[in-house]
Amino acid sequence: MLTYIFGHTNPDSDSIVGAISLAHLKNQLGEECVATRQGEISPETEFILNKFGGTLPELKTSYAGESVYLVDFSDIAQAPKDIKEATILGIVDHHKLGDITTDTPLECWIRPIGCTNTIIKEMYDYHKIEIPKDIAGMMMCAILSDTVIFKSPTCTKVDTKAVKELAEICGIEDYKALGMEMFIAKSQIDGATARDLNTRDYKEFDMNDTKVGIGQLEMIDISVLDSRIDELFADMKLLKEEGNLHTIVILLTDIMKEGSQLLVLSDDMSKVESAFNIKIENNQAWLEGVLSRKKQVIPFLQPQF
Repeated sequence: MLTYIFGHTNPDSDSIVGAISLAHLKNQLGEECVATRQGEISPETEFILNKFGGTLPELKTSYAGESVYLVDFSDIAQAPKDIKEATILGIVDHHKLGDITTDTPLECWIRPIGCTNTIIKEMYDYHKIEIPKDIAGMMMCAILSDTVIFKSPTCTKVDTKAVKELAEICGIEDYKALGMEMFIAKSQIDGATARDLNTRDYKEFDMNDTKVGIGQLEMIDISVLDSRIDELFADMKLLKEEGNLHTIVILLTDIMKEGSQLLVLSDDMSKVESAFNIKIENNQAWLEGVLSRKKQVIPFLQPQF
């Protein structure tokens, strides 16, 4: 029976590459698996697939009656609407443990490190399965993306070791230079609508029965968005209404300045101010040193609810 492997809604590079790399591993272990995706890919992910000749996973949004593996998430809010009707065989993730539950035992690889693909690299090593050159290259890029080329506070020695070993497999000597090329591609905004930008890496969370949306746009230079801030806020208002959200946050992360401009709309702005010990003016604030949503934003915001 065919098993599907996919990441969260609004998939990022880790989510897409994780599905590809885990599907290959599982197939080598005798399971018939195929990588899929829940949404459209970002310019960065397109760059990675093109660089290493990767095949874009099939778009699939319904999994009722199917057997599945989840990569890079374990929250119901980021899952297909019919996930409860699927059989979850396993989860591979590097975020906080979410609220997805299962009726049967499952395989879980959940580690507090910088990237899901680092964990999948450990799985390949554990099973003594060789990683193909193209998949190694994509995995390397996914780790460089999620760790912001090792600048993110989520980055660990395990991540840096994995990148070096994957770079050797795929024959890339200057992997940091490739990482910068990738982030330049990620920073492209030509032709992108406000909705494209707000949801390029966007997730919704259930914070103690309160719905909160958090998006992150990582760029080489966020000043190119200065003329589009009003557009972003207009779309954030629509996203908030469409999702019946209490709060929506968009982080414009400048990887060179190593910080994030916070854009926020909330039914209670004091919760956001208390979370980060800041004063929000005109629905904005600069968060010095904040590069990671999962380590520097969610753990501080969730307790406010």
